[in-house]
Amino acid sequence: MATPHPSTDSAIQRLPDGTVKQRNLLTGTEVWTVPGRGNRPLSTASSKPDPIDHSSDGHHCAFCSERYLETPPEKSRRIRLADGTWQELAGLPAEELATTTAEFRRIPNLFEIVSYNYWHMNYGHVPSEEQHRRMAQYLASSRGYDHVMQVVGARMKATGMSDEDLALLTDSDLLRQANGFFSGGHDLIIGRRHYIDGADDTSQLASSGTLTPEEHYQYTDFTIRAMQDLYHLNSNVRYVAAFQNWLKPAGASFDHLHKQLVAIDDHAVQTQAEADRLRHDPLIYDEILKVAATRKLLVAQNDHAVAIVGFGHRFPGLAVWPLHAPRNPWECDDKVIRAVSDLLHAVHAATGAEVACNEEWYHRPPDVDVPLRWRILLKWRLSTVAGFEGGTRIYLNTLDPWTVADRVIPRLLEMRDSGVIAPMRIGEECRVSPDLLRN
Repeated sequence: MATPHPSTDSAIQRLPDGTVKQRNLLTGTEVWTVPGRGNRPLSTASSKPDPIDHSSDGHHCAFCSERYLETPPEKSRRIRLADGTWQELAGLPAEELATTTAEFRRIPNLFEIVSYNYWHMNYGHVPSEEQHRRMAQYLASSRGYDHVMQVVGARMKATGMSDEDLALLTDSDLLRQANGFFSGGHDLIIGRRHYIDGADDTSQLASSGTLTPEEHYQYTDFTIRAMQDLYHLNSNVRYVAAFQNWLKPAGASFDHLHKQLVAIDDHAVQTQAEADRLRHDPLIYDEILKVAATRKLLVAQNDHAVAIVGFGHRFPGLAVWPLHAPRNPWECDDKVIRAVSDLLHAVHAATGAEVACNEEWYHRPPDVDVPLRWRILLKWRLSTVAGFEGGTRIYLNTLDPWTVADRVIPRLLEMRDSGVIAPMRIGEECRVSPDLLRN
């Protein structure tokens, strides 16, 4: 039998000394915020940023637009046409990579979390006929062949192989290492910009919040379509994890905007625990939304989604929920995807590009019959989990939920007035009832 969830009365409590205790109603995680720690700044002041060397534009990191040949062959891209409309291009040959400007690219991760070899050796996974054909076509040109061989060699050297040992391998040996570029299950969705357009110094990185609402919608929708596609990698895929690490303290390898999608052969621990909780209490989502609505933790709302301050999480942050009946991302219509994207973009913009954060997506695996809700959690990486947390499983947040709301809402109002974010209701303008989670 599933463990009963904590009472909503104990979801958030403020003690007489000012300590705030929170419990996550889905997981039971306990979080404390002690007085005084919430006065810390969201980010640590860095040394004076360097001026940008614009002669290196397009070359600042391996994800930049003039270094396409340093990453594995892309699967697809979204481009913006001269009339402002968008188009998706798939399977470009190496010779055509530079003929259009990719606003967002989907590429295989060079260093996979769950590798092609994992799928191949444990499940007998091999490229499909279409993937074989795509690989053959890419390798048929000298530029494509050289690209693949260069990237394979770079990966093998990065894992410790010497130049001498690499030189002993035949082309066939190297090409066997390229199957994952065409039939792997770990993809990246990479934005075009490294710095914001017109930036003067290296502090002006291009984050999710610096995109326009339309660009962010394309970024979100592109991610959703890639997620749906990875569920068809093979019959053993049971979950596709989607996340975004922004800045190195949040686990990013490059300070260049990108999301990650990883197909895995099991349900996430979080998914299993949440499904058990939902079987025991089918109204648990209503209860979470009720806590947010009655504790003044609603920060923004539009017709199809709501943004709330997260509570009971290891790090402070915000969550974006689609309203209406539960659906997976790829089952939502364009209005709902755009609504979710607009609120996610807004809370990123209000957070600021200088704050390290993790964006985590939660959804229902297709083989689960419990109506888990798609939602996105934005966690601010403001502290380091240390000995107290490890020994007690009680986590210390520097900011309580109301402090997060107090910091975010004025910024959202300012950005809405200036037109930086999409139109939405903010703070006390929000009116959400649990009925909106079902209709």
